[in-house]
Amino acid sequence: MGKPTGFLEYSKKERPYEKPNERLSTYKEFLQRLPETELREQAARCMDCGIPFCHNGCPVNNQIPDWNNLVYRDQWRHALDNLHSTNNFPEFTGRICPAPCEAACVLNITDNPVSIKTIECEIVDRGWDEGWIQPQMSPRGTGKRIAVIGSGPAGLACAQQLARAGHAPTVFEKSDRIGGLLRYGIPDFKMEKHLIDRRVSQMEAEGVIFRTRMHVGVDVSVQRILDDYQVIVMCGGAETPRDLAIPGRELDGVHFAMDFLTQQNRRVAGDDERAAAPAGTLRADGKHVIVIGGGDTGSDCIGTSNRHGAASVTQLEIMPKPPSSENKALSWPDWPLRLRTSSSHEEGCDRDWAVVTKRAIGENGKVRALVCARVEWKRSQGGAMEMQEVPGSEFEMKADLVLLAMGFTGPSAPGLIAQSGARLDGRGNVAADTRDYRTSAERIFTCGDMRRGQSLVVWAIREGRQCARAVDEFLMGTSNLPL
Repeated sequence: MGKPTGFLEYSKKERPYEKPNERLSTYKEFLQRLPETELREQAARCMDCGIPFCHNGCPVNNQIPDWNNLVYRDQWRHALDNLHSTNNFPEFTGRICPAPCEAACVLNITDNPVSIKTIECEIVDRGWDEGWIQPQMSPRGTGKRIAVIGSGPAGLACAQQLARAGHAPTVFEKSDRIGGLLRYGIPDFKMEKHLIDRRVSQMEAEGVIFRTRMHVGVDVSVQRILDDYQVIVMCGGAETPRDLAIPGRELDGVHFAMDFLTQQNRRVAGDDERAAAPAGTLRADGKHVIVIGGGDTGSDCIGTSNRHGAASVTQLEIMPKPPSSENKALSWPDWPLRLRTSSSHEEGCDRDWAVVTKRAIGENGKVRALVCARVEWKRSQGGAMEMQEVPGSEFEMKADLVLLAMGFTGPSAPGLIAQSGARLDGRGNVAADTRDYRTSAERIFTCGDMRRGQSLVVWAIREGRQCARAVDEFLMGTSNLPL
């Protein structure tokens, strides 16, 4: 450990934000880095807890106490090597992971947890600044060709690990740029896209081939890929958005959140407006925006709408309002249910809970209002929580733009999955276990959200790494890749 009394001497400190009125005028990241002296103090708060539950909270099994100790001792290069031993892309997780490791921190029982996410991000950012991060080429090649379909975090992690094992992976991406939802689903103000580009450059130097605008199952058949490659790894994500089946859903102005976010990310990338919005421009300028869904995607819609200059932004959530703080005695070390206020909420947003949307009202084919009602959640005789509408609670809200941010129901079955012949599980995901990641189809593997359903970037990286090891074992009989 670092300093035995560090957790007693120093209070938790996070990276500060730029002020809302300053950051709303740009799509740049607005997190500010902590000075090195303060970072070492934060690392010193990592206590000699005996059993580091942060390991249990981190899906990629980051060796958090080890690199906290190295940061405290000013051994940043060694900290970077340790961090990369478990996580291919800590600059991604250090920005957009919700940090379940911090919820599991032992210090979190009676105090604020260690600033794990802040320290992780600084280690890798410093690694890039110092030029320590370089391609890691395999000394020998195996001659085995693997097709990785999908370039989100699972596909990228899988491809990088396979290249370092000496194989020849090709990543197929249906979009014009690499990154999946990292590229088009997460706003630039949360994660700028040059972070993806420099990892792609590193991976190309390591032997990974990238093929964009190649929609497997549409532009080329799965069988053709199988003819040319020894193995296919399907990493297409959980792309099917959950819809809202209400009267008026067809009105102009009611859209899926991902359509809205993707357009804006393309604008920031410099795409022509017509290319960014082939089905029509989605903007919030001067509009009354209602975001349905209380998760991260909804928060991203709020931040984007405020940057457009929306007249008002309201977020609706069907579940009750969570408590302001959790009961740590009941929740630790698991992820707690409590009220979370994002940076986008702080920029301006009205929030309402336990609200169900009943119908949309239109005028000349365009949405102008939503009719909603209050609901209560009560436990049934069987023990399940059931939603009941509060009688006489209907109300109307003005709406010029309605964004559906209610999560994703699973992968898109037509095309890739249908042609693969892989069996689906009861939730509509591609069926495979976490031991060998093999589907029911011969020579086809799967990992990430396509296998587990909608989840976190950090889980996708873990599954990509583990799937790469499984593929390596399948091809070579054994593997030196880490678990």
